[in-house]
Amino acid sequence: MPRLRHLVAAPLVALFVASAAAAPVDIIDDQGQALRLAQPARRIVSLAPHITELLYAAGAGDRLVGAVQYSDHPEAAKKLPRVGGYSAVDMEQVIALKPDLVVAWKSGNRNAHLDKLRALGIQVFINEPRRIDDVAKSLAQFGRLAGTDAAGEAAAKAFRARHAALAAKYSARPRLRLFYEAWNRPLMTINGEHLISDVIRLCGGDNVFAKLPMLAPTVDVESVLATQPEVIVASGMGEGRPEWLDDWRQWTRLPAVARGNLFFIPPDLIQRHTPRILDGAERLCGQLEEARARR
Repeated sequence: MPRLRHLVAAPLVALFVASAAAAPVDIIDDQGQALRLAQPARRIVSLAPHITELLYAAGAGDRLVGAVQYSDHPEAAKKLPRVGGYSAVDMEQVIALKPDLVVAWKSGNRNAHLDKLRALGIQVFINEPRRIDDVAKSLAQFGRLAGTDAAGEAAAKAFRARHAALAAKYSARPRLRLFYEAWNRPLMTINGEHLISDVIRLCGGDNVFAKLPMLAPTVDVESVLATQPEVIVASGMGEGRPEWLDDWRQWTRLPAVARGNLFFIPPDLIQRHTPRILDGAERLCGQLEEARARR
């Protein structure tokens, strides 16, 4: 009798697993659009480097069949077929990969490209993290989309726990006025709606250009000097500290210069909307602690 029960139960378990895997996915994307997949996606194309990284973190790396340039983390992502850049998508290559889902970036991808994909019957999910917790939300969403729910939820839970620990340690620290220099020519920064501003707030900083209307505005040197930042943080293009950060040293009366508070964080750790942004947050929080000690 036990053997008979085993023989009956095994097919039922297999049927349950197959049914769960084939269950439709109903989800709302970050643009408020409802999306329904007949079953979890098996062929996904990513149209932003941070989306590629998030998909891997959510356990969906083996569902990826294509990604844009600079999708370089984790190491496996470097081997994915390329479909152009996030602002210059190779539409023919995307279509040739026959995706059942394209995950796009609202701030980076062109609407004309996304509209064309939808017109061809390809499902498009829009991702747009604006707060630190949106990274955790994205991990859970991507897990649902790919049928890797458990991995996505686990990654989201771990991310939220680390975020909470940083908030408990730093968010109530004395405030510091901070200028974030994303690039030098043109001189670019971020406003209060940008994810990086949420990192600045987490560490007890105040973005001096938080009230500007554009997400990534261009400013001039005179406007930076007028805000009298106590800290200047630059990102640049790679792992090395950009030489142009030291251009501020000519303004010897600027508080950030007078106190030696010119800091650098690699862009991959603070400008990508991924779990690694908490690595960047830890660096920034430590830098602001140094700045407080110099007051």
